[in-house]
Amino acid sequence: MSREQICTFTHELHCVCVCVCFLQAIVLAHWLLTIWACSITWLPTSYVLGNVSALAVGVWAIAQRDSIDAVLMFLIVLAVTILTDIVHFGLYYAEVESHYERNLDLFRFCGGMAILSLLLKPVSCVFVYQMYRERGGEYNVNFGFPRITRNRDAYQSIDHQGQSGSSASSYNQAEGGKPGPSSY
Repeated sequence: MSREQICTFTHELHCVCVCVCFLQAIVLAHWLLTIWACSITWLPTSYVLGNVSALAVGVWAIAQRDSIDAVLMFLIVLAVTILTDIVHFGLYYAEVESHYERNLDLFRFCGGMAILSLLLKPVSCVFVYQMYRERGGEYNVNFGFPRITRNRDAYQSIDHQGQSGSSASSYNQAEGGKPGPSSY
């Protein structure tokens, strides 16, 4: 094994370790913030289930280091929980705040941790998307919708398959440089 191969191998190993450490830190931070946010029962069960589901998919992404699907699913679930968290806070925060007059400090702490978790999720999405790209995912996510394009570089002409250079350029032209009839 040459020195270049060893350096390449150690660089790849270092990148994998750094990605896994980032992923572990993201999952750990969101787990801790979710636990603190749910210290009192001010949020509905759907908030807890959504965030615990996101954490479960994050653990799956950590466990399968080569899986592109696991990281993509974690990214999608994180993005969805951003929207659901906003809806939950909008619906429940003001109403529930009046019920915790005696424990207002505890309620504000739990609400603050939930809001901090929400604020960190877009940053986490950026890091998870970077990990998705490093694991071999496409730069743009393709949902299978057809696209119209004018780029025809990838097509191979079937008209010039068996012809060589000079005859291919003058293919299908009659005398005087005018196009002749097509022979299909």
